[in-house]
Amino acid sequence: MSKVTCDIAMSVDGFVAGPNQSLANPLGEGAEECLHRWMFDEPEAHAAVIEGITAAGAFIMGRNMFGPGRDAWDLDWSGWWGDEPPYHAPVFVLTHHPREPLPMKGGTTFTFVTEGIEAALAQARETAGDRDVAIAGGASTVNQYLAAGLIDELRLHVAPVILGRGERLFDGIGDTTLEPVGDVSGTGLVTHLTYRVIR
Repeated sequence: MSKVTCDIAMSVDGFVAGPNQSLANPLGEGAEECLHRWMFDEPEAHAAVIEGITAAGAFIMGRNMFGPGRDAWDLDWSGWWGDEPPYHAPVFVLTHHPREPLPMKGGTTFTFVTEGIEAALAQARETAGDRDVAIAGGASTVNQYLAAGLIDELRLHVAPVILGRGERLFDGIGDTTLEPVGDVSGTGLVTHLTYRVIR
């Protein structure tokens, strides 16, 4: 049976993005170079983990992860990833502003959902079929899905850094139990932890 998963990189003190997110700093100040360094500096050592991150049949993300705007859409904006985003699958973007679906190269189509997290999940499940649905981020989106009890498996990729401020994972999610699954792995740049989310 398919699962709802979430892979997210975070600092030791629980931040998944730094402060002052902007067009110049999509993950906030000081976060991008330290939270995801393992993916770029040691791709071979983490090949199985990276493959698992991109293996879902559909993805869900918040508008903040798709782009820097908050108001009406800039229709020239097509995401942070260029013409061929890394998802290669349907991506459902949570937003308050309607927009037509945006097909990209490599099989990614961004569909913009204004009806909330459960509507996005229903659409993603239908599209993914028997494959998993992945909650891609950011912190607010993951926290909403955790609070609603809609994530089955949480995979944390913890970088040995302290950001001190920014967007924090686990804020406002209520009483949630995490059960460790499998073995801890990693290198000096990251520790990979997998949890089953008990509801």
